[in-house]
Amino acid sequence: MLFKQQALLRQKLFVLGSLAIGSLLYLVARVGSLDRLQPLCPIDGRFGPRGQEEIPLRALQFKRGLLHEFRKGNATKEQVRLHNLQLPKAIIIGVRKGGTRALLEMLNLHPAVVKASQEIHFFDNDENYAKGIEWYRKKMPFSYPHQITIEKSPAYFITEEVPERIYKMNSSIKLLIIVREPTTRAISDYTQVLEGKERKNKTYYKFEKLAIDANTCEVNTKYKAVRTSIYTKHLERWLKYFPIEQFHIVDGDRLITEPLPELQLVEKFLNLPPRISQYNLYFNATRGFYCLRFNIVFNKCLAGSKGRIHPEVDTSVITKLRKFFHPFNQKFYQITGRTFNWP
Repeated sequence: MLFKQQALLRQKLFVLGSLAIGSLLYLVARVGSLDRLQPLCPIDGRFGPRGQEEIPLRALQFKRGLLHEFRKGNATKEQVRLHNLQLPKAIIIGVRKGGTRALLEMLNLHPAVVKASQEIHFFDNDENYAKGIEWYRKKMPFSYPHQITIEKSPAYFITEEVPERIYKMNSSIKLLIIVREPTTRAISDYTQVLEGKERKNKTYYKFEKLAIDANTCEVNTKYKAVRTSIYTKHLERWLKYFPIEQFHIVDGDRLITEPLPELQLVEKFLNLPPRISQYNLYFNATRGFYCLRFNIVFNKCLAGSKGRIHPEVDTSVITKLRKFFHPFNQKFYQITGRTFNWP
């Protein structure tokens, strides 16, 4: 009787041991296969003709890790084959303090968009431009052939040489301009400069003194913050090289309060399938801005410097500025075909 019980016990232990070893071998094999897998974007549909491969998931952690492997020379041959450095197919050319960073970060939610992380200032900086187009290309992020690379440098919009330089690179490039109500934009521009001065313990003139010519009591068009807000003057220079169909105007004020409709318009302009949804955007009551949700574990809010509190400006100066900008705004509406509720 005792012998039978011992034999039965040995048999049970053998079965349990076999199961444990089998499970361990499965886990080892599974981990090895996962190391070889490339993350795929869990979205339906294709981005091109039937049979074209789907775009890999661009979780930021994966992109940064991959870029690190490229730079160390540890990328696999398959990764090198699939990725390359593409020149931009679209550029956010302005406007400064219009919401260019927010627009770029929000577009980066789309799996078919890859962004340059820094402002490159290739076309507006003579020293950089002299380094040549290959220098510029090397500043771009790695991307798949069916992805769109986008960069943003707000100074492009107001720099005279830039339209011709971009035209020489790509005459069919798509150009994004994000604008805000001109007076609000000018004050925001001033606020950023003021903050920089204060950090260095330097004094700075009040906005009213800069925006209004003390001799004539008229708007000071030599003040850069005012000049930048005359959108139509700058756009007319660009239209000497590019047709209006290659521009898309983004409402920067609406992007703050209701971003999704604006992003959907950009998706359509860039011929991208609709992928950005309300799931990707959530309002952060503490920050007072929409933040970005890439997936269930990774969220991102814009830098704390966004949404600075503007100094109080004399209402008579605001009224004078709005009256000054009004005819330029009307012409801007006429040229672009987009009307804004600016006073």
